[in-house]
Amino acid sequence: LQAYAKFSGAPLTVNTINNSWRALKGDVPVLISEDIVISQPAKILNFLRKQKYNADYELSAKQGADTLAYIALLEEKLLPALLHTFWVETENYCSVTKPWFASRIPFPLSLYLPGKVYREALNRILLTRGGPPLYSFAEVEAQIHRDAKECLNLLSKRLGTSRFFFGHTPTTLDAFVFGFLAPIYKVSFPRVQLQEHVKQLPNLCRFCDDILTCYFGLTVSGHTPAGQDTADANLQKLTQLVNKESNLIEKMDDNLRKSPQHPPRKLTTLKLAAGGEQSSPLNLLSP
Repeated sequence: LQAYAKFSGAPLTVNTINNSWRALKGDVPVLISEDIVISQPAKILNFLRKQKYNADYELSAKQGADTLAYIALLEEKLLPALLHTFWVETENYCSVTKPWFASRIPFPLSLYLPGKVYREALNRILLTRGGPPLYSFAEVEAQIHRDAKECLNLLSKRLGTSRFFFGHTPTTLDAFVFGFLAPIYKVSFPRVQLQEHVKQLPNLCRFCDDILTCYFGLTVSGHTPAGQDTADANLQKLTQLVNKESNLIEKMDDNLRKSPQHPPRKLTTLKLAAGGEQSSPLNLLSP
């Protein structure tokens, strides 16, 4: 949401809430605009678009359909691995996620809420990935990481050498991909299986670093040089799936974005600062 607001020029101010009971109801993040209160990311993005802060102002209907198709792919293939990395992987949860989140929650909720989110993440993974032919949790974990790596390979192939997914201007798809990738890429985990795969895709690393530098004002170090995995049969199937879904969405959505909007902000030439890496909110917080 913060990335989308920065891309579209929306005057969004981020405030840390003190009433942690909101987290029990699933109301975080919350957007408050005068007397309007909106929760859930999708509804907040729709509200910003209605206020004419539209990061997709220059996209064609076909590109808009591609955006929805790739977002669906992220939620199906990458989100389970993101939940597993943060909340279900025991070492990561105990040494990173739990103390990180608990440090922002007052006692005694700090003892309860992280465990509640852990159980919700585990249940979601088991409900969406735990059916036949995967009968053990080890098989479920292996399939989750295979799906996530295939999704990352597809994103890397789609991005190619471009600055953003649709050229030189960031859009909704860039905000979604950044929101999924940046935590995996930047947080210091004890178990780094998925993080290592992200770092083997230098264009995705460069993509995250560019956004952190230009829109969030963070100084980042150079990108990790590594070879990019060769696209295999599974990657081709994913590409075909996204293209098929994109075509279906395009037919249903020809009148998308016809109303006048605020033009998106364009970036000047990127200049990365040389030297060490500045610590960021994504770095590990000790208990």
